[in-house]
Amino acid sequence: MRWLYDPSRPQQTLSVKLLSINWPLVALITTVACIGFALLYSAGNGNWYPWASRQAVRFLVAVLVMLAVAVVDIRLWLRVAYGFYAVTILLLIAVELRGAIGMGAQRWIDLGVIQIQPSEFMKIALVMVLARYFNGLPSEDIGKPWKLVVPALLILAPAAMVLKQPDLGTATMLVISGAAMFFLAGVRLWTFGVVLAAAAAVVPFAWHHLRDYQKKRILTFLNPESDPLGAGYHSLQAKIAVGSGGISGKGFLSGTQAHLSFLPERQTDFIFTILGEEFGMVGGLMLLVLYAVVFVYGYAIAFRSRSHFGRLLAFGITTNLFLYVFINVAMVIGLLPVVGVPLPLVSYGGTSMLTVMFGFGLLMSVYVHRDVRISRHGEAES
Repeated sequence: MRWLYDPSRPQQTLSVKLLSINWPLVALITTVACIGFALLYSAGNGNWYPWASRQAVRFLVAVLVMLAVAVVDIRLWLRVAYGFYAVTILLLIAVELRGAIGMGAQRWIDLGVIQIQPSEFMKIALVMVLARYFNGLPSEDIGKPWKLVVPALLILAPAAMVLKQPDLGTATMLVISGAAMFFLAGVRLWTFGVVLAAAAAVVPFAWHHLRDYQKKRILTFLNPESDPLGAGYHSLQAKIAVGSGGISGKGFLSGTQAHLSFLPERQTDFIFTILGEEFGMVGGLMLLVLYAVVFVYGYAIAFRSRSHFGRLLAFGITTNLFLYVFINVAMVIGLLPVVGVPLPLVSYGGTSMLTVMFGFGLLMSVYVHRDVRISRHGEAES
């Protein structure tokens, strides 16, 4: 069809690329975001201010960013991957030196007008840099352990810096998403066995270096009732809220746990509790189904891409999104310890919204340029 992007015709206009974007996926993303606006409206006790209105504006800006990223040639994203990663590492160093402190953690850089959280950008930068590295690695070198030292350091360096902030949830996400990229690149399973054995050996050392509150969160996860008014408060109140919603919920704006302020941070990491309380199991499942459809789209785009870089990038971005959702929901319902991982497109937060939409832009870029073949050196193949 004439309106589809053709890699053999570089003279095609911007409008052709825009028409080639996966608009059904854009509609799904917008639907999930609108659910987030409604929940933030409820979190504000029936007011658009301060959360829902700001989130809507951020989403509109982020949509423009997503579309701009989508129409950029995927080969350009391959070329800038190392640079983007390096800049993000520098931002993490800046956080360590002059970062703003909030809620006991040093995770933000205050730019005056806005605050940014570089660890959120690192989730995307890590996927990009690993996709580029493995794109340039011959398939016969994937099984050579010494060829995996560099990508392992690319994962461990930012994870250690983020853990020091401290941000156990994001550090865990970086390690898991990095491991997923190794698996998708074709690294043999026995390698993961060796790494897991080594990780188990250093658990006592790692436990010794965790902050006291992080140790308490893990211990409280195993037995929340041991400290119901302290470390276990978030987890217990979240489970009470979700459980009280029953099958169909108490009704929009009728949740008591959130509106009576029993739930701390209800607009950010624990926003799923509002959905569970007001719309019940039905509402929670509907949102999870929407996320599942988004994941299906993402993995389908990865399978459709003819370039190895595009496949790895799409797989990595989609897996990263899955981790966001899985960790947040599992945390809220008590299957995982409480960690600072937002629910994508739904939780209130500027950096997280921008990062997620930038990731969707990269996914769209893979879709638009799905027929572009890329050599190991980043050039187009005929």
